[in-house]
Amino acid sequence: MGVKLESSWLELLGDQFEQDYFKKIKAELIQEKKKGERIFPPGPLIFNAFDSCPVEDTKVVIMGQDPYHNPGQAHGLSFSVPQGLPPPPSLVNIFKELTDDLHLPMPTHGNLESWAAQGVLLLNSSLTVRAFNAGSHFYLGWEKFTNTAIERLSQRKKHIVFMLWGNPARKKKSLIDPQGEHLILEAVHPSPLSAYRGFLGCRHFSSANDFLQATGQEPIDWQLPD
Repeated sequence: MGVKLESSWLELLGDQFEQDYFKKIKAELIQEKKKGERIFPPGPLIFNAFDSCPVEDTKVVIMGQDPYHNPGQAHGLSFSVPQGLPPPPSLVNIFKELTDDLHLPMPTHGNLESWAAQGVLLLNSSLTVRAFNAGSHFYLGWEKFTNTAIERLSQRKKHIVFMLWGNPARKKKSLIDPQGEHLILEAVHPSPLSAYRGFLGCRHFSSANDFLQATGQEPIDWQLPD
């Protein structure tokens, strides 16, 4: 796994690649591949969330847990799937909330690249997963890397919206610098197991845009292009 990262994130996080925990992640991934394990997303897309959303462009952070573990789904952006694949259940619930909150038509696909291009960092806590084994890399050490990203981003910039959905994401709240005057939006996870306990109806998308406009930033166009 060669480490290539968008330049502003490399400046912010480059020191992490020399840490022992990161060397362990790299060694473990190489070992699993030697054993014939399939790992998602493909190597060039592991850091896609960062590559698609430079530090200075970041206005919103949506935290996921780990990549989709079925073939073809994961492409390095939390909750997103490539064009042509049906949106998974959690993303369907995200779209339900989005359309209800902002009175938009239901998206016809699940590719969220247009959000990333506008400054939405679609970040998973763990950046890889073993095929057909959800959570299999959650304790590999990725969380140290992504926690550092959240902490440093929140120190570097002001007025970011952090959408923390589900208990693992909500634990990140303590990493967010209170001096940054950020907006932290919390809810249960959009999974079908929990969405009806407070995700649906949370109105996070309109709240995010209200905050962005109030702080002199362009709101996100949440409508996905066909």
